[in-house]
Amino acid sequence: MARTNRDYALLGRDAKLAEEIGLVSAQWYHTDMPRKEMKALMKREDGPAIRDTAMLFAAMAVSALGGIALWPSWWSAPFWAVYGVLYASAMDSRWHECGHGSAFRTRWMNDALYQVACFCMLRNPVLWRWSHTRHHTDTIIVGHDPEIIAMRPAVVARLVLNLFGIFEFLGNARALLTLAAGQMSEQEKSYVPESERPAAFRIARIWLGIYACVAAAALAMGSILPFMLVGLPIFYGSWHMVLTGYMQHLGLAENVLDHRLNSRTVLINPVSRFIYWNMNYHVEHHMFPMVPYHRLKDLHERIRHDLPPAHPSMLSAYREILPALVRQFSNPDWFVKRTLPPTAKPYRPEFHGDLEPGRPTPGIGGYGGLPPDAVPAE
Repeated sequence: MARTNRDYALLGRDAKLAEEIGLVSAQWYHTDMPRKEMKALMKREDGPAIRDTAMLFAAMAVSALGGIALWPSWWSAPFWAVYGVLYASAMDSRWHECGHGSAFRTRWMNDALYQVACFCMLRNPVLWRWSHTRHHTDTIIVGHDPEIIAMRPAVVARLVLNLFGIFEFLGNARALLTLAAGQMSEQEKSYVPESERPAAFRIARIWLGIYACVAAAALAMGSILPFMLVGLPIFYGSWHMVLTGYMQHLGLAENVLDHRLNSRTVLINPVSRFIYWNMNYHVEHHMFPMVPYHRLKDLHERIRHDLPPAHPSMLSAYREILPALVRQFSNPDWFVKRTLPPTAKPYRPEFHGDLEPGRPTPGIGGYGGLPPDAVPAE
């Protein structure tokens, strides 16, 4: 297997290199939009998110009650299957949108659902708010984006085990214990302001107390049923979050300043769109992150002339992703080149001209679109 020359550590070699060549906190490409239209698309409302949140919690309550009523019979399994996806996958998208503060117009509603979703996902709300801020500022910039799912070449076992929430749980549980002890890694300190750290420690200790109560209830009942409601859904309900999450960036270009090249829009069924809260319109979301989830489809229709064609289904997306991951085992510099329509404005001529699809762009570590003389020697 070919070894990558990339250093994904947030304080590593490539982090410094990205700063030197101007990839950090840089100006990203945006499709031209009339100010009036963009203002209308960015308008926040409470109604759609209240409706969807009520539907979500109602479905969670019904599925949980069904699972409890039929426990421990296998007849309870379908109810737990539904509950798990809502707990561990739908809450992921709620964490995401409320973290942006765009789901609701009313701030406390965003904050309240954000805190609940973070607890369900076992993601410290302070740590992950700043992590995701960095993800949007430096999307798939090697050494600066803390949310790169798969490094090149990808670790297949990790990608598979993530379908069962293994690494999601282990990483977040480790962070919970570390933060509860009043400690934070140097990499986390690189994106979490010092003033925010005490809140991260305090929340971690509160969560440990809640989990201790769940454990006490399980011991008193002599059953894992309390954990089926809190904690274990991460293992049996993360698969939808993972399948949709892998579609966002896997196999695409790193170190480019154009979300059309490093993000992927996929058209999916209405049920998955409800669970995913329209994050399948991922190019659009990254380009204009303050547009609420319920307007992303409208945004897509408005700017699709400037974007790569959307994948018509999840199957179509994975027909692109899986071969790309295989090719990156032998050549970590290989990536899927997005094809823009004739109506689109190019990001860089050398990136959209006669360059062979998948051919690595000049530069150390595949720094997309940068001429060789723009990349300092190691």
